[in-house]
Amino acid sequence: MSKDHSEHSNIQSPKVPSSTNDQAIGRFKKLQQKNISVDTIFKSILTKDATALSKGITLIESTQKNHWSKAQQLIEKCLPYANNSVRIGITGVPGVGKSTFIEALGNILIQKGKKVAVLAVDPSSTISRGSILGDKTRMESLVRSKEAFIRPSPSGSSLGGVAQKTRESIILCEAAGYDVIIIETVGVGQSETAVHSMVDFFLLLKLAGAGDELQGIKRGIIEMADAIVINKADGDNEKRAREAKNQFRKALHLYPLAESSWSPEVLTCSALKNIGIEDIWELILKYLDITSKNGFFDKNRMEQNKFWLLQTIEEQLKSSFYNNPKIKEALATQIKAIQQHKITPFAAARYLLELSKD
Repeated sequence: MSKDHSEHSNIQSPKVPSSTNDQAIGRFKKLQQKNISVDTIFKSILTKDATALSKGITLIESTQKNHWSKAQQLIEKCLPYANNSVRIGITGVPGVGKSTFIEALGNILIQKGKKVAVLAVDPSSTISRGSILGDKTRMESLVRSKEAFIRPSPSGSSLGGVAQKTRESIILCEAAGYDVIIIETVGVGQSETAVHSMVDFFLLLKLAGAGDELQGIKRGIIEMADAIVINKADGDNEKRAREAKNQFRKALHLYPLAESSWSPEVLTCSALKNIGIEDIWELILKYLDITSKNGFFDKNRMEQNKFWLLQTIEEQLKSSFYNNPKIKEALATQIKAIQQHKITPFAAARYLLELSKD
């Protein structure tokens, strides 16, 4: 909307960044075209065309049934050109500085001749809100780089669905020549597990002096982390960061050596002042070297493929079960019978499962 028009209009626009809104509307309109040429998108992706990559990911994210087969065709075409990147997962509590850290790391990688794609897993985000949209506006220098691609998370209430779309998007990004894929989890809990199951290296960002250390030690997330990085280690916070680093190092000694034969390390950095970021990349390279030589890298990716195969089957079975008209009707009846103590939950479940086979 132009300035003149907005001044003379009595209709207030929704509080959505205009660029974000325009992009979303543009993607939606393009998907409304009846004839989306999968081959054209695929060939353009191979030429490293970021616009084509966006179109391809939008196709993957579409919930329209007629787009599903086209999305699968595109993924299959891109698959032979995929699996050639380093996939890095980054997680941390809100306010830990993930967006600043990702921008600092991304800029260093681009200086080293890398092409960087940033994706997110966030089942709570929508077109008008969600951390990654804000992150994109904050990553000002990274978003301007032709060697970087930043993609907001698809909105949706199902973590499984959002994570699956993100994992499929990785394939397209790799086919487009992005050799470092950064997956950010902006949700909590299960989203961390989902991201861990699609990356090669999982990095946990922490803060010092924020009451976050002990909580982190208790959580299972520590077991998934290949590195813990204490961010904002500058100024008055530098001493606290060193103390937090020692705390985490002691905590990590309590865990047995991982199957990868890698001992997670703890580093400090200041993403804002670009201190310690280079050391973190060197640590990731060290990890990749060790796990490539001992065979864990390839084994881990195979296990991840198996995980997503089983996960997808479970999602599809669950969806088919609950969308079955007979089940929908019978489920309400069985719940009422359970509440009236006429049947046990287990017997009701067996009855419904048998009914779904008919």
